[in-house]
Amino acid sequence: MAFIPAAASTTTTADSGRSHFAFLAMTSLFFIWGFVTALNDILIPHLKAAFSLSYTQAMLVQLCFFGAYFLLSPLAGRLIERIGFLGGILAGLVTLASGCLLFYPAAELATYPLFLTALFVLAGGVTLLQVSANPYVAALGSARTAASRLSLAQAVNSLGHTLAPLFGAALIFAAAQNDAKAVQLPYLLLAGFCLLVAVIFARLKLPALESNTEAATPVTDTPARLPLPFYGAVAAIFLYVGAEVSIGSFLINYLALPELGAFDEQTASTWVSYYWGGAMLGRFAGAVITRYINALLVLALYAVVAIALLLLTMSQTGMLAAVAVISIGFFNSIMFPTIFTHGIAGLGNLTSRGSGLLCQAIVGGALVPLLQGVAADNIGVQHSFIVPLLAYVYIAGFAWWHWRQSRVSV
Repeated sequence: MAFIPAAASTTTTADSGRSHFAFLAMTSLFFIWGFVTALNDILIPHLKAAFSLSYTQAMLVQLCFFGAYFLLSPLAGRLIERIGFLGGILAGLVTLASGCLLFYPAAELATYPLFLTALFVLAGGVTLLQVSANPYVAALGSARTAASRLSLAQAVNSLGHTLAPLFGAALIFAAAQNDAKAVQLPYLLLAGFCLLVAVIFARLKLPALESNTEAATPVTDTPARLPLPFYGAVAAIFLYVGAEVSIGSFLINYLALPELGAFDEQTASTWVSYYWGGAMLGRFAGAVITRYINALLVLALYAVVAIALLLLTMSQTGMLAAVAVISIGFFNSIMFPTIFTHGIAGLGNLTSRGSGLLCQAIVGGALVPLLQGVAADNIGVQHSFIVPLLAYVYIAGFAWWHWRQSRVSV
């Protein structure tokens, strides 16, 4: 599981001014992995066309990407305990760049398995960045403002998600159609950018942080087992991430359907940026809304709205169906933080263990798109949205039940 300190660390070599500078530097990493992750939504339809893949085969992109995070997070945590947060960041940037460079021979040889290997390596770099940067930002200052710093960094991450589809449309879909070599230039540029950032980070004088490992050690009288309701939150995170990633993965192919208006790939890519941009705006709006309305009630309402929008998407055609599916991005916005914070509430000395399990539950981003791919191959792309719809049904039920329980316990 991901290395997440149970308590905030303390700066040892920097004043508050240097901490602010370090935070600004860290936000560039959040942007990078948000950008790289969202670029998969462009890569999937391009490789599907280039290699004449089925939808199930095309969704192996997300299986390799999010599967790498699930498999490598425990190893990344142990590595960072050895080399430190900043060492982990440098290793992550170099690994990410290596994965991007592998896209060049994969395209030259026109070999889909090599593309999947490159994605796995690339995702390994993203994993190292996440496991390093998240706790570093949390520890970079007062524990009281840690959540605020992470929220701001996540907003920058969403900006990366929003801009990546536009980058992909300009450099991938503007090139020769159905040609695997169209990905070479954009991923070479990404590799160069990551290496440049690595050089800059290696030369920066950033605060050195010490993890409070004693605080992370559970006491002997702590029960070994996490409470059963906690696993409901694990399932909710799994399904939320799976639904969000799955919808983004299918958007371009869906919007290209004749009954949806037969969007060309570049236009559809712009709409994908609207989907992720909606999530970014929703995070700012949600931060205000949840101050006045119980977050679990908002989560239940947002999940119900997502269900309604997917029903429109599956039953209607033209602009109405297109706008409905794009709008879901806004309502995804508050789901992860709400489920996560509710899941770890009251865990006490088991908080680190619970946090790690919730983080690993993002493997839903690997498996739910694959399941929707199987559905798309059998019942069509439009009706395959029944898969994320069922995920939101569970989330709505989860949120409603826990909201009711919280009212009873007051």
